[in-house]
Amino acid sequence: MSAVTKERDDTRFTTRLATVLAGVIAVGGFAGCAYQSAQTGMATAPAAPAAAPTGLQVNPPTPDPRVGLPAGMFDAGEAIWNLDLVSATPPPDPFVGKTNSDLAFSGPYAIQGNYDGIQIWDISDPANPQTVVTYVCPASQSDVSVYEHLLFVSGEGFGGRLDCGEEGIEEAVSHDRLRGIRIFDISDITAPEYVANVQTCRGSHTHTLLEHPGDDENVYVYVSGSAPVRPAEELAGCSAAPPAEDPNSALFRIEVIRVPLADPASAEIVSSPRIFEDLVAPPTHGPAPDDIAALEAARERGAFIIEVMGEEMVLPDQSAAAMLGQFVAQRGGEGPPTAADSAALREALPAIVAQMMGGQGDGDGPAPGPTQCHDITVYPAIGLAGGACEGYGMLIDISDPANPVRLSAVADSNFSYWHSATFNNDGTAILFTDEWGGGGAPKCRASDPVEWGANAIFTIEGTEMEFQSYFKLPAPQTPEENCVAHNGSLIPIPGRDIMIQGWYQGGVSLIDWTDPTNPAEIAYFDRGPVNPDRMQMGGSWSVYWYNGVIVNSEIARGLDILELVPSEALTQNEIDAANSVRLTHLNSQGQPIFEWPATFALARAYLDQLERHGGLSADRIGAIRAELSGAEGMSGSGRAGALRSLADDVSGNAAGAGDAAKVRLLADAVRALANAGM
Repeated sequence: MSAVTKERDDTRFTTRLATVLAGVIAVGGFAGCAYQSAQTGMATAPAAPAAAPTGLQVNPPTPDPRVGLPAGMFDAGEAIWNLDLVSATPPPDPFVGKTNSDLAFSGPYAIQGNYDGIQIWDISDPANPQTVVTYVCPASQSDVSVYEHLLFVSGEGFGGRLDCGEEGIEEAVSHDRLRGIRIFDISDITAPEYVANVQTCRGSHTHTLLEHPGDDENVYVYVSGSAPVRPAEELAGCSAAPPAEDPNSALFRIEVIRVPLADPASAEIVSSPRIFEDLVAPPTHGPAPDDIAALEAARERGAFIIEVMGEEMVLPDQSAAAMLGQFVAQRGGEGPPTAADSAALREALPAIVAQMMGGQGDGDGPAPGPTQCHDITVYPAIGLAGGACEGYGMLIDISDPANPVRLSAVADSNFSYWHSATFNNDGTAILFTDEWGGGGAPKCRASDPVEWGANAIFTIEGTEMEFQSYFKLPAPQTPEENCVAHNGSLIPIPGRDIMIQGWYQGGVSLIDWTDPTNPAEIAYFDRGPVNPDRMQMGGSWSVYWYNGVIVNSEIARGLDILELVPSEALTQNEIDAANSVRLTHLNSQGQPIFEWPATFALARAYLDQLERHGGLSADRIGAIRAELSGAEGMSGSGRAGALRSLADDVSGNAAGAGDAAKVRLLADAVRALANAGM
């Protein structure tokens, strides 16, 4: 064998091992994101338990009924507070036992990704969702987004095929492999037509659909790929070399795809912005007490320990066995692996991890920062995006959709993997989630620090972000439940920042972060573990508000639909005002601006908030309620005149009010009612 041939074979062997290891991290251990990163940055003091914003009365049940729920797949114990579970629909047969992922919405439909394809539900009757399409097309994670007649699906798994075949791909290099974005025409949503794909060097773990207000002819897709770089033999131009060695490196960049709406088959990558330039890798906070004990026990029994971006983890036995088998095959041996094979694997693992992660530096100076983002949430109405990018949270200028520019970046020694971002509606604050443990591990145990695997809330000051507080699910979960902060969305409660959020097997939590220094949980829904004896994946991958309902993608159990119910923290008027907002579509990483139509519920919602927080005297609130009711009983010019007079009076109350800004919002809402001719 020539030296060149041997080097090529060794490279292929190492690539195969990296492929196995990537599967371990992306599926076996870290389901929701591919890799866990180490962070640093601002010094942070331990966070106090979440408390209610001033004036908000929250009295959750005690003891917390989420603690100690019985286990089960479809018969687990349940705990619910201030929400109503309208329906719980198991997955269709092809997806039973498969991993459900993220959601998108179009018209009356919820589109649910699955590691083996997509599922489309008609949710027009929330109590009885109907299966519209079960489309089998493996390529994990199959995160989805939609715009008009087009559906976009992420593909990153090494077994994903261009033809959507289920047989997978065994070869290290294959031109049948799909790693990138699939594009479907869903003009007939009952029969999606696969019209195009755009291949990328690192696949698409997630993606962001950007509808730019200045471009009616195209949509843009920001691709976040976190897998190892493909060999150039599979996709020309792909390089895993550091940018200093190869300026065209696939590392330290995202991909921007432009999709012409009239011709989606011509979609192509138009730029590869390096928004990570000059960032360095911050140190990790280290393992939690239970994790330290597990690592020590694993070492004692001779398990393989790997370090991924500063975090130690145990290589699962079945994965170690597969990798040892490759060592045996590489040396042409037969039978069980020897002690020498085990020693060789231990020696090789650091290099394999380095190859898989890419961009590890040359040993001089600080280690480089993240090589990709996980999620990028775009908010076109304010021209900004929030980048959750492994070791950093970023504020990004998207005014030029093809060339996003990083404005600022923050890091935090308490954060382990910046995973997703949500702006408040007026764009003055942003909430980042920390997917510590990658979604496949129990990180809500009683002994886990409350600052780890939590949300971090920042206010936006110009182009900078200022830390305000943490929020973590307050109910401890068992070691059998994967649990950490994950995906959610704002609910259009006027005048408040309220978010519904999934926590994997920690369930669903409704959080009020109107006061960014003092977030509080005001509702929840949770089930017991999927399996009583061991950690088995399940729980809320993502949950979103959409046109009056809350839709939850349950990893193992299918689709849940919930609704808000009135409580001491949320009135019926606030719920009715929220439900007056209607969207044509919604994507997980595309944030719409909420605008409320003129309704009596909107005006009364502001009144309820003024009463809750003492923003106006009780007598004045009672008088305004009476005048609103009187005007509602009128019609035509009489109603309009009464409402205009009331709006003027309310405006005059702002100067001496405890909450002048909210009084002005009330006056605007009443005036809008008058102008609407209601």
